[in-house]
Amino acid sequence: MAEACGILNYKANFSPLDKSKFIAERQAEGHKVLMVGDGINDGPALALAEVSIAMGGGSDLAHQAAEIILQKEDLNNIPLALNIARKTWHILQQNLFWAFIYNLLFIPLAAGLGEVFHGSTLNPMMASAAMSLSSISVVLNSLRLKK
Repeated sequence: MAEACGILNYKANFSPLDKSKFIAERQAEGHKVLMVGDGINDGPALALAEVSIAMGGGSDLAHQAAEIILQKEDLNNIPLALNIARKTWHILQQNLFWAFIYNLLFIPLAAGLGEVFHGSTLNPMMASAAMSLSSISVVLNSLRLKK
């Protein structure tokens, strides 16, 4: 299967203990390990790897140990899943940044800090509207993942 996917460096016919040892050795060398499995014998290795993917028709143990479960048993979906994960992380960082900025600006204004520096206060209704817009912007930004 690895050869058909164009993977040149792979190991096959390992026992569960051998899989875990192999992953631990790669990690000790400073490598990040992605493990794909579907059976009970893959559970310990899936749990040990930095990123673990279980196939949808696999065992319950593989599903519990894995971080990602592919519903279709098609290895071609692995790059798609990793791409979605990267985009999700990027959007999560954006959402946290903008929520922090909103809170940094509008909470002090709503608390009356604007009157100290500018002689004016922010109407509490406007502050609550701004906070609602913060939540709406996070949701709308997250919906970009559907593209």
